[in-house]
Amino acid sequence: MRQHSGIGVIDKAVAILDASAAAPQSLAELVTTTELPRATAHRLAVALEIHGLLGRDSEGRFVLGSRVAELAAALPDPLLVAAAPVLAWVRDECGESAQLYRRDGRARVCVAAAERATGLRTTVPVGSQLPLTAGSGGQVLCAWLEDAALLKDLLTEAEFTERNLLDVRRRGWAQSVAQREAGVASVSAPVRGPDGGVIAALSISGPIERLGRAPGQRFAPMLIAGGRRITSTLSG
Repeated sequence: MRQHSGIGVIDKAVAILDASAAAPQSLAELVTTTELPRATAHRLAVALEIHGLLGRDSEGRFVLGSRVAELAAALPDPLLVAAAPVLAWVRDECGESAQLYRRDGRARVCVAAAERATGLRTTVPVGSQLPLTAGSGGQVLCAWLEDAALLKDLLTEAEFTERNLLDVRRRGWAQSVAQREAGVASVSAPVRGPDGGVIAALSISGPIERLGRAPGQRFAPMLIAGGRRITSTLSG
């Protein structure tokens, strides 16, 4: 159902954008879909085209313009907004640097982090690409990977096995000790989107001397709780 703001020109422009988002529109189709006078539909569509909010396809029909994508890209990432306070909480509760990883093809990317302020720490700069084939973050992202062919390929070079991933899914967290980097231990838990799919891994990492050889027993409950907090925020 079309909503009305009471500002006619805005409502008409939005009607044109909605129609063009649903399917490419010739001027005649815009008139039919929006029920606007032909002159009005033409005037507004051309104005929207000038501002990049509409464009034309190869047949000259109106489609959404590149400016729409640019505006959407400028919006804050909901995952990063939801994760920021949780990363700080996990860092403070665990006393170790916390990271958030997303899968990008065959790698995982650190998209957010909260660093331990003092003492020996493991720093993973935001934007860093790490392998999916080692580390607790890689295990979590692989454990719920839906691309079976990619997972099979990754397991041929991974530092963990399919049985390890079954254990990760069963208990809901992963740990690693000197798996990706000598002297470093880590623990990770999944972050789920509103639809229940795993969209990220919430992790802590630090020296083995401090985290120990079985860090999951100590830190997993906080990471699981943190992952659920992010999911809850994303789900509204």
